Amino acid sequence: MTTRRQLLSLASNGFGLAALQALLANDAHGDVFTHRSKKIAPKARSVIFLYMSGGVSHIDTFDPKPMLERFAGKPMPMAVQRTQFNNNGTVQPSHWKFQNYGQSGLPISDMLPGLGDVADELCVIRSMTAKFSEHAQGNFFMHTGFPFLGFPSAGAWTSYGLGTESSDIPAYIVLQSGEAALPHGGVGNFGNGFLPAQHQASIIKADGTPPLVNIQSREPALLQRKRLDFIGEMDRQFTATIDANLQVDAAIKNYEMAWRMQSAVPELCDISGESEATKKLYGLDDPEPKKAAYARQCLLARRLVERGVRFIELSTLAYNTGGGNGANPWDHHGNLIEGHGKKGNQIASPIAALIKDLRSRGLLDSTLLVWAGEFGRTPFAQGSNGRDHNPYGFSVFMAGGGVKGGHVLGATDDFGYNAVEDRQTVYDLWATVLHLMGIDHEQLTYRFSGRDFRLTDVHGNVMRSIIA
Repeated sequence: MTTRRQLLSLASNGFGLAALQALLANDAHGDVFTHRSKKIAPKARSVIFLYMSGGVSHIDTFDPKPMLERFAGKPMPMAVQRTQFNNNGTVQPSHWKFQNYGQSGLPISDMLPGLGDVADELCVIRSMTAKFSEHAQGNFFMHTGFPFLGFPSAGAWTSYGLGTESSDIPAYIVLQSGEAALPHGGVGNFGNGFLPAQHQASIIKADGTPPLVNIQSREPALLQRKRLDFIGEMDRQFTATIDANLQVDAAIKNYEMAWRMQSAVPELCDISGESEATKKLYGLDDPEPKKAAYARQCLLARRLVERGVRFIELSTLAYNTGGGNGANPWDHHGNLIEGHGKKGNQIASPIAALIKDLRSRGLLDSTLLVWAGEFGRTPFAQGSNGRDHNPYGFSVFMAGGGVKGGHVLGATDDFGYNAVEDRQTVYDLWATVLHLMGIDHEQLTYRFSGRDFRLTDVHGNVMRSIIA
């Protein structure tokens, strides 16, 4: 029996060769259409994932709880689950005041200075839950829907489902800057798992010289082009003898993309053409270097959206205060006031600038921002002045991309401990993100080891009440 590729390879010119070239070129752009039975009109074309590794305290950011003041210094008046360190103290109110912002009156704490300027763009989910309270498991779960290594991340699934609108930059980019470290679990949080390899993330150092080390040319461009053409032809001759070898196809696509990225990535990271007003808006001149470094990531995220990249993840930087370290910048088991305070100052105004900039350029409606950590933190102290991990109820927010701005979904109890109203899961979060991108999360599947896998496993419901 003649395979699809053998048939195409028999025609060395004309329509046969054109068909083969089109097949190889388009594999990364339409995989999902063989996996879903119905199309959804997309509201967003790109996702920016603002990942807060380490676990942000929801009761110090988006979920004000006056009851904590009444019980300050007293034992929790309800059953307490085992915590990560089991060094549980008394009730600890928020250390920051909340103010209502925008026409919506959305409450945001003073820990996030400047974010109130875009309150009417934010859709806060106060009833998010997770299954795991340990960092590595929590990171994997938030990124992949599974608590361990080897599964595709949400960015990889998005790339697999939609491809990229850019010919020079991959569909899935992770940005770093300064001393940003990988979350616990490492690059596996951004991996392709069992999906073809071209769907894994490319990690770009926003302020690096060079920004991406392993694509630097070591030979003249013409010689390198000839070498790639020769390797590509050998690979295509090999794949013509077998049917649908995705691993070889992925290798071809990856080294061809690397060739194009040699010029595209330096151009992306060269912000000299940005106006001084734009640089000032983001805070690239901020005297706090880690805030300026995060601001550069936010600016590059907008530039990636403009270039048609589907999924962009940003990385925050640690201050090594009260437990927060390189892998877990928000993980403040002690000295929460200093640790969370520094982190809030680092991220809030650059994120607000990103939202304003996207809006001013007409890109916010087609760009979905997702702000989340792997879990929240306890309403009672760990020791005297920290907070332990809390996966039972915490806050995330979304903005742009078809969600209701100035909106709140769900609630935790009076102490901010457990989600009690419109309880949501990580599966629901990604089901909603995929829906807004035009993908039915139940139909986006990949057969591996005899089973059809998906990002939401066998769970997940779209949060339809937050869709504009």
